[in-house]
Amino acid sequence: MDAIRHHSFGPPEVLVLEQVPDPAPGPGEVLVDAVAHGVHLLDTSLRRGEAGAPLPLPGLPSIPGREVAGTVSAVGPGVDPSWRGRPVAAHLGPVPDGGGYARRVVVGANRLHALPDGPDGAPLDPADAIAMIGTGRMAVYTLDLAAITPDDVVVVTGAAGGLGTLLVQEALYLGASVVALAGGPAKLAVLARLAADPGRLALVDYSTPGWADAARAALGGSPATLVLDGVGGEPGTGATALLAGADHAVDGAARGTVGPGDSGAQDRADRRAEGRAAEASAAVGAGRLVAYGWASGTANQYTAWAGDDRIPSPVEVRYAVGPDAPAMGDQRPYQERALAHAASGRWRVVTHRVPLAEAARAHRELEERRTTGKVVLV
Repeated sequence: MDAIRHHSFGPPEVLVLEQVPDPAPGPGEVLVDAVAHGVHLLDTSLRRGEAGAPLPLPGLPSIPGREVAGTVSAVGPGVDPSWRGRPVAAHLGPVPDGGGYARRVVVGANRLHALPDGPDGAPLDPADAIAMIGTGRMAVYTLDLAAITPDDVVVVTGAAGGLGTLLVQEALYLGASVVALAGGPAKLAVLARLAADPGRLALVDYSTPGWADAARAALGGSPATLVLDGVGGEPGTGATALLAGADHAVDGAARGTVGPGDSGAQDRADRRAEGRAAEASAAVGAGRLVAYGWASGTANQYTAWAGDDRIPSPVEVRYAVGPDAPAMGDQRPYQERALAHAASGRWRVVTHRVPLAEAARAHRELEERRTTGKVVLV
C-alpha cells in the first residue's frame, strides 16, 4: 500500500511516498481504507525531531498522522461485523507515529465514528469529517472554556486556520461580534464568505504594519471582551492588548522569575501588593482570554512568577492546551459534537487539500502559513 514515511528527522523533504505491507487488524480493531488523512502542526514538530513536543519522538522509520477517514474494509476478532463497509472517521490517539498517512490504517473499534449524513443528505465528506475529529474537537473544548455570550466582542487570532474558522463561525452563531485576524487578503476573503451576518464581523490583516490600530478602529474605540488566541508571539500579545484591563496584564516571558539580583522580601511584598491591585482591577469588568495554541512558535505567558508568588493579571486567562489546561477527559463527546455541527451545516468546514503523495508540500505550506482551514491529505 501507499504510505508516507520518514527515515530521519528534518525538513519536509524527509517525507517520502513508499510501498509498505498492508496491516492487519487484531482483536478489537478494524482496517480502514483511508481516503482522507488529517495534518496537524504537531506533525511538523515531530517530523523535525523537536524534543519537548507534547508527544515523544517517534521511532524511525515512521508513518506520521493521527487522523483518518475512509471505509472499514476488515474487522478483527471481537468486533461487530456490521462495521464492515461503513464510512468512518477516527482519531488514532496520543501516539507520535499513529500511521495515519497511509492508505490502510488499523484503528481501535472504540475510536470509530460512523460518518453522519451532511446537509445534503449524503454521508459527511471524509475530509470535512477529519477536520472535526481533532481540530473540531479542540474548537468545541475551547468554546466551552470561552463561554461566549451575545454581549461579547471577540478577537480571534489565526482566524483563517482550521480551528480559527470554526471559532469565528461559532462566535457569530452565538450572537457575538467578531474581529477576525488573519494574514493576507486571500484568507480574509475566505472568512468573509463564512459570515451569515457580515455586520458583526470585522476583518483585519495582521500581516500588515499597523494592524493593531486597524483592530482598535474595528472595535470602535472600545475594548474587546474576549480573545481566542492560537498564535501566541507578537500577534497574541497585540490581540491581548485589545482586551479590557489588558494594560495591567503581565507577560511572563518578559517579566520572568526573580533572579539572583532580587532584593528579597521587600520585592516579594511589593509584588504581592501588585497582585492584589491587579485582582481588584479584575473585579471591575476585565476581559477574558482563552489560549489554545502557539502557531507562531512562541507560547506567551499571561501571568508571571515572583519567587513563590504569582502575580495575577486582571485579564481572566484560561488555557485549552499546555500544562495549565484542565484535563479534557474523554474526548469522544467533543468529537461527536463537532461532527454534529458539521453535519447540520452549523459549521461550514474549510479544508486545504493536498494529495497524499505530496505530504512534504503540505507540511511546508503549513509551516509557512500558506494554508487556509484544516490541512488534509487526500
